[in-house]
Amino acid sequence: MRRLNISVVNYLNSKVFVKGLIPHAENDFNISLDIPSICASKLINDTVDIGLIPVGVIPEVQNANIVSDYCISTTGAVNSVFLFSNSPLSNLHTIYLDTHSRTSNLLCKVLSKECWKIQVVFKPREQNIIDLKEGEGMVLIGDRTFDQIGKYSNTFDLSEEWEKLTGLPFVFAAWVANKEISLTDINLFNQFLSNGFNHLDEVIEENKLDYFDVNDYLKNRIEYKLNDKKRTAISLFLEKSKNL
Repeated sequence: MRRLNISVVNYLNSKVFVKGLIPHAENDFNISLDIPSICASKLINDTVDIGLIPVGVIPEVQNANIVSDYCISTTGAVNSVFLFSNSPLSNLHTIYLDTHSRTSNLLCKVLSKECWKIQVVFKPREQNIIDLKEGEGMVLIGDRTFDQIGKYSNTFDLSEEWEKLTGLPFVFAAWVANKEISLTDINLFNQFLSNGFNHLDEVIEENKLDYFDVNDYLKNRIEYKLNDKKRTAISLFLEKSKNL
């Protein structure tokens, strides 16, 4: 395997991938742990060869090619990608977006237009958590949501809402290359990823939280296999979000 540069999302849901990759990092590749938006930026700017990137930015990657049958996805509620608000949907006028992932922001825009039928202003925010006023909501994703669940009067799991709209699972991130990678290297890379699942119980034990069910999240919420139905879901999402 030639030495590849790989960017991995540094979230709980991808630690099983890290567990499989790290033992081979010294000899086979350089690995960096990043938030989703940085993974995407590195792949777009060609500072890495493969990244676990939000699917919403795939069209921005030159020569983009999904190189693995592993991904970060779910069917129904994922329990880590939310729209939080203290106001009902019909009263929302502003939604603050999450700088960590363009995909979740685009998903919220798709749902606002096609599922919830609301017209709102979308704004960026610099702080992870903000005090929401009447009529305001915020998209929040990843590990930062774990201690926020139950704190708002209105909570919408975005992947659950997507399933209501389309009947399909949702793929948040996929392993994408920005150049041709040899089949031998791809097979080895996927073997390393697969090895991580032999240690899933270790990952759960190492990352236990008092306020969040890590076992349920990693075993029942997150789905790691990228199948034909999920590829269809990616294509539909990219089509629906194209002009948003």
